[in-house]
Amino acid sequence: MFQPDVAFEHAMLAEKSGFDSIWASDHFLPWFDSNASAGFAWTWLASVAQATRGPELGTGATCPILRYHPAVVAQAFASLDYMYPGRFFISLGTGEAINEVPMGYKWPAHAERAGRLEEAVEVMRRLWSGERVNMAGKYYNLQNARLYTPPKTRIPIYVAASGPIAAEVAGRIADGFLTIPGAVQHYKEVLFPALEKGARAVQKDVESIDKALEVHMAYDEDSERALRSARRWAGCLTRGALDNPDPRTLESMGSSVSDQQLSQAWIIATSSDPLIQAIEGYVKLGFRNVHVTSSSPSQIKFIEMFGREVIPYLKEEFRT
Repeated sequence: MFQPDVAFEHAMLAEKSGFDSIWASDHFLPWFDSNASAGFAWTWLASVAQATRGPELGTGATCPILRYHPAVVAQAFASLDYMYPGRFFISLGTGEAINEVPMGYKWPAHAERAGRLEEAVEVMRRLWSGERVNMAGKYYNLQNARLYTPPKTRIPIYVAASGPIAAEVAGRIADGFLTIPGAVQHYKEVLFPALEKGARAVQKDVESIDKALEVHMAYDEDSERALRSARRWAGCLTRGALDNPDPRTLESMGSSVSDQQLSQAWIIATSSDPLIQAIEGYVKLGFRNVHVTSSSPSQIKFIEMFGREVIPYLKEEFRT
């Protein structure tokens, strides 16, 4: 939602404020049309890596199934890890039409996208191993493919999931599981059991999978101002948002979302207290990795407040 130069300054401030990781959305088109931006995540992350020392860096989330061939994704992140070893992770997902359809691709059903994702991870991991790969898959073919600049370390793969199919895939193939806010019952009765089912299928300890959550927040001393700032994302809350390829349509659809609905999906805060309470609740549910998407009127004010009041409290409270 910010142009790359502005987001770069936010990343510098985030490191200074004590954030442990910086996540970049990997979009071709944005979720809304007005005053939007959509720079290329991989080049932006390389710039941030060069200018920072501490935070881990990665995407949330990259779709390696259509506009990106998984071998190209593997090459890009291998080069990032070669230059900045041990600092990069990648989150992968089944994608959104807004990023794939504008490139001329037909939008597959979710079951096919999940199958493509699983095969894409196989391509990436085999290439990262340094081997020469010949592969005739259902979706991807490789002929004597090899990365001559392999990664220096093992790059963690997160799989994004909000439903049971992708969560089960995450359990089978991922180092981490990434999801979004939802009802506690949905985690306990749908996502976590599917994650465990996938892990069991490959004799993996589900506790070894890092559970990550993206939390949506808007902070300002004026609650109405904070709510208005989050409204640009309202289209994402409408039915069929993932299958809609046009930011203009999504933005228009967002007008049907009430302030109450928006406040239920986004944490609208005038102080740090509700932000701390929300994150504490998610940590107690089992999420060990929480990252925040802020749509605050002032991103600088949000980052500084978070670094001053939220991060020190959480690190002390959940110190291991």
